[in-house]
Amino acid sequence: MVILAERRYEIHEVAELTGLTPARLRAWERRYAIVRPGRMPNGYRAYTADQVALLRAYARLTAAGERIGDLAQEPREGVLARAEHRELDGTPLAALVDAVKAFDRERLEALVAQQIALRGLRPFAQEIVAPLAQAVGDLWALGTIPIAAEHLASEVVLHALKGGLRAARGSGPLAVCACLSGERHEWGLLGTLTLVQEHGWRIHYLGPDLPVDEVLEAAWRLRPQGVALSTSFPDNCASLLRPLAELPGRLPPGTVPIIGGGGADAHAAALRQIGFRLGLDAFAVPPALPTAPV
Repeated sequence: MVILAERRYEIHEVAELTGLTPARLRAWERRYAIVRPGRMPNGYRAYTADQVALLRAYARLTAAGERIGDLAQEPREGVLARAEHRELDGTPLAALVDAVKAFDRERLEALVAQQIALRGLRPFAQEIVAPLAQAVGDLWALGTIPIAAEHLASEVVLHALKGGLRAARGSGPLAVCACLSGERHEWGLLGTLTLVQEHGWRIHYLGPDLPVDEVLEAAWRLRPQGVALSTSFPDNCASLLRPLAELPGRLPPGTVPIIGGGGADAHAAALRQIGFRLGLDAFAVPPALPTAPV
């Protein structure tokens, strides 16, 4: 899961993002006050993106043997710099992050093309894009890089992923895919679609921030075997449950509705009840292609 700067995170989400248990997070807050989360209306802790990024840095350094009591006494900037160095040192990510920081588009494009050529599209998405998104997201949340640098990284990486998905279309079942209305975070979905493609599906990606009715129109024109939607925000997903509830019954016959992302995970039971399949498992066995009449 990649952290998103405008979200607030509950403690179980922070545990997933950092690898720290909720008990340890509470203990660090109580003993060292390294972060002080706010509170939601229900009283639950609410962590900001920069707090999650900082906790991830502490987690990285304590996993390497450093003591949290010592780290809590150090300046925040020093902790962040050491954690970044430990994460990136000696990996291809270091050069990519350096290019992002320098706003060096040509170098970034060349490095991305090199990694795709060396690894292939799916390994590139899983081994490079996912950790790069995490690193860039952390740097942005912490104010280390400006939004313009994050936008540059997104533009270059997303262009490469979309191009790779288009170039690799085969003859398998078709999946029409989109980010739901209000959702503009494409890294996670496109990375997942490289795995879907390896399951034998052809990918037709419509883009971010699409209303359900627009997705339906495309589905009726293209007659896919699957329609896959993504959303990162639980609140956004909740606001769309009504149009989503109507979607399975409005799809062309034989089209399977699929949804994923952190926002969908939070409403998994309701989405399954209205007819959606959730996550990558929905793509594990492609449906049979329609046969031509004899």
